[in-house]
Amino acid sequence: EEKKKKKKKKKKKKKKKKKKKKKKKKNKKNKKNKKKNKNKKKKKKKNKKKKKDDDDDDDEDDDDDDDDDDDDDDDDDDDDDDDDKKKKRRRRRRRRRRRRRRRRRRRRRRRRRRKIYNNRDNVDFVPKDLPGHIL
Repeated sequence: EEKKKKKKKKKKKKKKKKKKKKKKKKNKKNKKNKKKNKNKKKKKKKNKKKKKDDDDDDDEDDDDDDDDDDDDDDDDDDDDDDDDKKKKRRRRRRRRRRRRRRRRRRRRRRRRRRKIYNNRDNVDFVPKDLPGHIL
C-alpha cells in the first residue's frame, strides 16, 4: 500500500483593481451662461456700444452673484479686451465689497444679540427666555 503524495495546487494571485478616477463635476451654471453668451454673439452687432453701457448699469444692481460670470468675447481689438478685463475687475471688487459688508453686518448683529442675551438678567425689557438661535 503506497500512498501517493498529492501535489498542492498553487493559488493564483488576484489582480489588483485599478482605482477609477473621479470625474469632475461640471459647473452647470457656467454652462448655461456660456450658452447665453453664445446666443448673444449671434445677434446683430449694430448697437454694440449701447449694449455695453447697459451691461455696466446692470452690474451695479447685481446682488448675490458669486463667481458665475463667464464672459467669452472673441474681439480682435485689444481695447475691447482691456475694457472687458476692467469690467471683470470692477465686478469682482463690487462682489468683494458686498461680501465684506454682509459679513460685518452679520458680525455686528451677532455681537449685539449676544450682549443682550448675556446681559438679560440685568435688563427688564428683554424676555428671560430669549431664543438662543438668534445668536
